[in-house]
Amino acid sequence: METLIKEKIKKVKKGDQTAFEDIVSFYQHKIYQHCYRMLGNRHEAEDIAQEAFIRAYVNIHTYDVNRKFSTWLYRIATNLTIDRIRKRKPDYYLDAEITGTEGLNMYSQLAADNRLPDEEAESMELQQYIHHEIASLPSKYRGIIILRYLEDFSLKEISEIMDIPLGTVKTRIHRGREALRKKLRHV
Repeated sequence: METLIKEKIKKVKKGDQTAFEDIVSFYQHKIYQHCYRMLGNRHEAEDIAQEAFIRAYVNIHTYDVNRKFSTWLYRIATNLTIDRIRKRKPDYYLDAEITGTEGLNMYSQLAADNRLPDEEAESMELQQYIHHEIASLPSKYRGIIILRYLEDFSLKEISEIMDIPLGTVKTRIHRGREALRKKLRHV
């Protein structure tokens, strides 16, 4: 698949916009999911994912064809989500009630995976709780934990995406896991 993507990129560099549409079609769900996991907000994730593709298109000439395109694209998306997290103020929490509603909280805004409630209720509660705890980690640990354990990237790929040394990735994964372990010790 990477070879096909690189062929499309060559066409994009020559001015073929439809080739970039194919690239977007292939990566759009993955990039959106990555942004959503980091931001926890559907609308912000859509905005950031769209911005990531725009930046990738505008800066496609800076892409090094000797590297994986997905790593380059995830780096763009990750940097944009980190910038968004830094700019926003924590004005809501998942367990806070939504104004103008009776008894609804931000948990109700999380995407459902259409499982049967009687079979998966406990599992979903635990999963939501873990995602909530991951979201409450400091951003330097949150992004790396998401990339490693939810997105299944290798340490080297995370290093390239985050543009930090491999040793720093290992340290942040260790510290992020320890922080998460402390938060989840009573579960």
